[in-house]
Amino acid sequence: MRPPKDRSFIAETIAIGSELLIGGRSDSNSLFITDALGAIGIAVRFKSIVGDDQSDIATVLKAACSRAGIVILTGGLGPTVDDRTREAIAAVTGARLAHRKEALEGMKTRLAQWGRIPNKGQLRQALIPSQAIVLPNPVGSAPGFALVWRGTHFIALPGVPAEMRAMVQQSVIPYVISQYEHSKRQGRQPVMRMMFHTWGMPEADVDAKLKGLVTKRMSIALGLLASPTGVLVSLTTEGERALKEGTLTSLAEEVRARLGEWIYAEGQDTMEEVVGRLLLKQGRTVAVAESCTGGLIAYRLTQVPGSSVYVDRAAVCYSNQAKIEMLGVPAKLVYDYGAVSREVAAAMAKGMRERTGVSVALSVTGIAGPGGATETKPVGLVYIGLDGGGDEVITREFRFHGDRSVIRQRAVQAALDMLRRWLLIKKGNA
Repeated sequence: MRPPKDRSFIAETIAIGSELLIGGRSDSNSLFITDALGAIGIAVRFKSIVGDDQSDIATVLKAACSRAGIVILTGGLGPTVDDRTREAIAAVTGARLAHRKEALEGMKTRLAQWGRIPNKGQLRQALIPSQAIVLPNPVGSAPGFALVWRGTHFIALPGVPAEMRAMVQQSVIPYVISQYEHSKRQGRQPVMRMMFHTWGMPEADVDAKLKGLVTKRMSIALGLLASPTGVLVSLTTEGERALKEGTLTSLAEEVRARLGEWIYAEGQDTMEEVVGRLLLKQGRTVAVAESCTGGLIAYRLTQVPGSSVYVDRAAVCYSNQAKIEMLGVPAKLVYDYGAVSREVAAAMAKGMRERTGVSVALSVTGIAGPGGATETKPVGLVYIGLDGGGDEVITREFRFHGDRSVIRQRAVQAALDMLRRWLLIKKGNA
């Protein structure tokens, strides 16, 4: 592969861990790194995922340094035998690994705060290439490091998202800025991105609504990314010219106008944060009765700091008997219409609100699969109920596709969006 003429401002992320390849967990670190580097004018052009084999890591490293001036690795810095990032970097660069005093002291201090002393495996975390700069870990025990080799800056960070994010903000960005200070004289500009989160509209329909929004003459890229929680729309441009001229701002207004109610959040906001702010501002409380989602709605709501002000309680009523005993769902409804029905969803929401006295109660019941379906009730059928104390409980039917996990994620997002829209109506009527 022929390297770019100037790879100084090109970055690549490498996520290390065999669990990322076999479905144990997904890589969320690269998106955070991409945004952080973009803000200072560094474009992430490549992303790699590799397992824990040292020779495989070395192969990916060699390819990365041929096309990127900054290579950020996440993962493989822990205390176990399958953590081989530091050894792979040492093998590629020829650097000697040594216990670095600052790394060892930082690790001991962190473990002491947890009432622990480092064992033999954890001492490996202080092994850092002798020429590298040690990057302290303000959250965890494993330090990171930065090493320049043949014009490429290798930056190794732990794979734990909370640790990685803290280190990127406190160490990596200042390090990169210091190394690329001359870029200011070259007129280097930050990559600017505006993001709009939508729910309820298929990606093809979102694309159709935004057709013709961005022309080839504009220095702005329009992006769409579909996921179980909706379609992310992004407007990206390098430099502040588009912002100063008002192009980015006017395009953002046009996105809002074209997508309207389907946009539930912008920037880094999540659905649960938006719902939480609405509940808080209106002084309302919520309780949740969940069947097929198994507590995931409550989990999402309580992910937001301060949610105890508006989240009252949640109940996982998985069995028919639980719905009857805990929520007072009439047994006749269950037997006549089935647990997965509009009638039972309404009764669940009503029962939860009456028992708790909250402002609004949500319920969800459905078939997440892969089993449990019938000819009239397929996998993916979900009913959501909302009781806000009015004359009638609101219910909606959904037909989701995907595997069990995806159906559950979509059911949670639909329930939260249903609550969001109800709160917006109440806000408008206030």
